[in-house]
Amino acid sequence: MPAEGRRIIRKADRTWGPYDLDGPLDETHGLIPLSYRRDLGEGTYLMRMDPGAVTVPHEHSGYEDFLMLEGELIDDDGTVIGPGDLVTYAPGSFHNSRTETGCVILVCEWKKSGAASG
Repeated sequence: MPAEGRRIIRKADRTWGPYDLDGPLDETHGLIPLSYRRDLGEGTYLMRMDPGAVTVPHEHSGYEDFLMLEGELIDDDGTVIGPGDLVTYAPGSFHNSRTETGCVILVCEWKKSGAASG
């Protein structure tokens, strides 16, 4: 019997959906929502970027944490982010990223009012 309130999402069993959270639909990105709620702009999702993909320059309205699971991401200042790296963007931060290898990222977004300090 499954534990009450638990949900297991197996990445291998899911199909990547379209990614359109930072602008127009981009076929070089994929999205698997976990607890992400579009109506609030908060929650957790898996993001896939194909080799050569680039994000649009964007400003973070709330906090964003992400954990690099696979591949590498290069931020606009040249910082290379690899598997196991955890990155936090504060509200108001502005950037874009690219990947040469492709990557999979676990992304968690929330608004400033719900964030813990630290």
